[in-house]
Amino acid sequence: MATVYLAHDLKHNRQVAVKLLRPELAAAIGAERFLREIAIIANLTHPHILPLHDSGEARGFLFYVMPYVEGESLRDRLAREGELPVPEAARILRDVADALAYAHSRGVVHRDIKPDNVMLAGRHALVTDFGVARAVTAATRVHGLTTAGVAIGTPAYMAPEQAVGDPHVDHRADIYALGVLGYELLTGRLPFAAATPQAVLAAHVTETPEPVSRYRPSVPPALDHVVMRCLEKKPADRFQSAEELIPPLETALTPGGGTTPTVTARSALRLPVSYLLGALVLILALGAGALRFLPRPSRRLTTSNAVPATSEPGVEFQPALSPDGSQVAFVAERSGRRVAIIRSTVAVVGGERSSWPRPRPATSGPRRGARMESSCGS
Repeated sequence: MATVYLAHDLKHNRQVAVKLLRPELAAAIGAERFLREIAIIANLTHPHILPLHDSGEARGFLFYVMPYVEGESLRDRLAREGELPVPEAARILRDVADALAYAHSRGVVHRDIKPDNVMLAGRHALVTDFGVARAVTAATRVHGLTTAGVAIGTPAYMAPEQAVGDPHVDHRADIYALGVLGYELLTGRLPFAAATPQAVLAAHVTETPEPVSRYRPSVPPALDHVVMRCLEKKPADRFQSAEELIPPLETALTPGGGTTPTVTARSALRLPVSYLLGALVLILALGAGALRFLPRPSRRLTTSNAVPATSEPGVEFQPALSPDGSQVAFVAERSGRRVAIIRSTVAVVGGERSSWPRPRPATSGPRRGARMESSCGS
């Protein structure tokens, strides 16, 4: 709708962007109406709206002057890189939604949101051309501007109600265009593409776009939902204000898209088996290490059936004779250790020590007079 020139403001010694309306458009609108409508933009003061420096008429040309942004348009960025990183796309959409919420609250509808009308300056997005869209729309109602061959808006970003020429287009058309913008930022493509502008407009009215996740599965589901809801055919099914878009877009800017990673039973099954085995070994090792620090039960010898079995000093426990009576076994403490001892049996007769009468010794078993010691645990 306009030709843009880079100019130098002699009065303030600065570079500016001067936009001249196309002659046929200027003739259809009229200077008085254009200057009245575009003056509204001069009262819009917002961090994400490019302000208006000046406007006027010169030799039949209608013009308006805006700051020169030392950056690039979003269109240039998309042409160079295609789809953008998810956090950056969400940030740009948040900035544009914030600008729209401010303008809509003052009764100003843009009607031509697209990458060409979004400038990138550092980490900020700036929306341009609010005034001219309003002026053109106002002229359409009075002069039937569409008969002059000028399309109001851009077919690829027009809401269905704009495409069919509904006279009651409101701020929700901007929300639809923001959805198209988001779709393009996240997938690198438009939701509808066709050979002619007429076919694109027909698709906006009749066709359902594919979900963002089909072309880019890494997009968080919440952000996919935001974009697809903006693209609803009926205005009543979309977000009803640009303000509603800001919280979910800010959530998408947080790490993980505002979600807390969780491991469910189904996701655990998809983990490599080596990971699961490694985790199991670690758990067992930690458990074994913890057992070392648990209190252990004290070990004591029972004193039941404690009787003297030999003439040796100390206490002897649980004495028992062998089946042939030739040996006796017992537990005793020797030098602070508990040991099992086997002794040959003897008898004392008339003060003399002699062997007890006994049957023939067994062919197997411990050798007579042998001593067997071993550690006792209880």
